Amino acid sequence: MVTVAPPGSLGIDAILANARTRLTRLGPLETAAAVARGAILVDIRPAAQRAEFGEIPGAVIIERNVLEWRLDPRSDARLSFAGSYALEVIVTCQEGYTSSLAAAALQDLGLTRATDLVGGFAAWRDAGLPTISGSA
Repeated sequence: MVTVAPPGSLGIDAILANARTRLTRLGPLETAAAVARGAILVDIRPAAQRAEFGEIPGAVIIERNVLEWRLDPRSDARLSFAGSYALEVIVTCQEGYTSSLAAAALQDLGLTRATDLVGGFAAWRDAGLPTISGSA
């Protein structure tokens, strides 16, 4: 069943495109360099995806449903390293779609240096960068 979208609503493609206009997205090698200089790489994939595909060594695991609470400097539920709006955060998901939306949400919180990994974990792995095998 096809319905008519409410006036003024956007489809997911438009929302994604809008989010990405705000980001300075990084490729895998740029991400590795940023992490080497102190940026925080955050993997927002669910446990099942990490188990199936693997992980990036050193990435902080924060599943998407709690991301904002863990990184908002104002939040009582923030992680210990998340006390500054100047924190450089690079978000990754499996292929680089959800991470763009998540990074834009972090920018909405005031984390102006938040961005994401173009192509996500798959691009990192395909670039030959280090990974930890999944358990599945």
